[in-house]
Amino acid sequence: MSLITTLARLEAVRTGRARPAATVRHRHLSDRPLVFVPLTTAGEAGAPLGALVGTDRDAPRLLVVPQPRDRDLRFAFLAELADIVLPHLESCADVVERAERAETDPGTGKRVTVEVDLCADAAQLIVPSRAGIDFVRLLGRSMRFRRTAEQDPEAPYPAPPRVPLLGRWLTHYAERARVPGSSLLLAMTDLLGRHWATGQSTLEDQHLGALLAWIDPPEGMSGAEAAERAELARDPAGQLLCPPAGPATDPAFDNRLLAPAIERYDRARAALAAAEDGLEADERLGAVTAAEREIRALVESRTRPTWDAVWRGLDLLRTLPPGARVEERWTRDRWSFTGHRDRVLAGEPPQPRRDDAVTAANKLAAREREQARLEAQEALDDPLVMAGRRLAGEAFAGEVVDVVMAYSEGKRPSPRPLVTVRTDDRPHLGERAKVYRSLDGRPQTAEFVGYDEQAEGGVGVVLRIVDKMGRGKEPAAGSVPEKGDRVCFTLFEHEQRGGAKLPDPERTPWTHGGPPGEPAAPEAADPVTEEDLL
Repeated sequence: MSLITTLARLEAVRTGRARPAATVRHRHLSDRPLVFVPLTTAGEAGAPLGALVGTDRDAPRLLVVPQPRDRDLRFAFLAELADIVLPHLESCADVVERAERAETDPGTGKRVTVEVDLCADAAQLIVPSRAGIDFVRLLGRSMRFRRTAEQDPEAPYPAPPRVPLLGRWLTHYAERARVPGSSLLLAMTDLLGRHWATGQSTLEDQHLGALLAWIDPPEGMSGAEAAERAELARDPAGQLLCPPAGPATDPAFDNRLLAPAIERYDRARAALAAAEDGLEADERLGAVTAAEREIRALVESRTRPTWDAVWRGLDLLRTLPPGARVEERWTRDRWSFTGHRDRVLAGEPPQPRRDDAVTAANKLAAREREQARLEAQEALDDPLVMAGRRLAGEAFAGEVVDVVMAYSEGKRPSPRPLVTVRTDDRPHLGERAKVYRSLDGRPQTAEFVGYDEQAEGGVGVVLRIVDKMGRGKEPAAGSVPEKGDRVCFTLFEHEQRGGAKLPDPERTPWTHGGPPGEPAAPEAADPVTEEDLL
């Protein structure tokens, strides 16, 4: 947590209202996001109880599993979920544009630029909290390996058509959510917590109702009072006025309302199965329908407040202008979305349960690279974030007080102007340390020379500009700061470099799956577990 964030939290405690932690929105928001509010059964590892899902805030689709222990009812829930989610995904996958991409030519091994199809947009999925992302990941794992009756007529408990395909998409979204800066799958609590600082802990911020209470408390209440009410207030029946943001349920709801309703549903189904004639079956079918309707009403009463809270959070986030580099990160999400679409169309198998050594190392390196890139881009987009980096000694800003033209030594001297910046910041500069500033969207590098003890009103930092000045003997116009300009230099790089190329899987050393030169034995399939079957 940066010093700026700590100060903002202290200010929130003092004023009783959340304070801005950003001046721009650092994540992409789709014009038509798919909101998914899941609910799970207590005591059952990931067994779905119900969900609200849709793109229309006024007309969500309610999905319910009246008896979560019934495999057929769970499959019916997943099939209905696939019928809602997959058309939305496919609507984005069908509209493409031409884009250029660098690829390695298999014949020459050189990098060449080719034109390929890129999805013009990608479907965005939003869940209430971080636990919702974990549930999406669990759903993906439990669905993508299922076999349908068409794929395997002898498969026990065949899955409905298209359920495995939805599992593959949910797995891809859950994996992409682990990439810093990605916006394909977002948790509303993380979104709001990134842009506002509350007077409570980050763990308490995972309660969507309490988080919104700090950001936009009711008239006449402080954020702390509104958050306490959102967490603890109950109606005369002992039920929470603001149910948890899912997928967990409140024990009081489970014990007093849900369990008796499911028991009545089970008794009604047992009576229907024992009916001896058609007239009696019709009467008992009405009891089953009434019991199922009661469970649907209970599930909707727990999910609808969270559904409304997610859309309220979207309204708050849309009041912030998007950051300058948000669209660039969304383009990388579109490439990821397009790549998975192409793998599905090519008939590739589902994602493995465990990555091989090279794939895992590549994923880790990519996430580390994206984390560094995200932190740099957020600072460059947002003065408030940059202020935190300046307080940490990772950047400095000030006024140019002197510019002295100098040249490098050699047969072709190049301009190396010395720029003195007067600043009140205290950057952690070492000998010949490199610093960077944004010049027309590109990083310009400078080298720390020393301090100017004669500077008045602050510390004079002397820098030598070393690039982005053109190829002539004189610097290009605008490439060198002028006296009186306000500039900001960072000690961190604006663009991240790629790491060393890892070997192909078939050339991986024996310590990581080899030995080299020998075909790797196919990995045995994992045994089916309860987690796979929900």
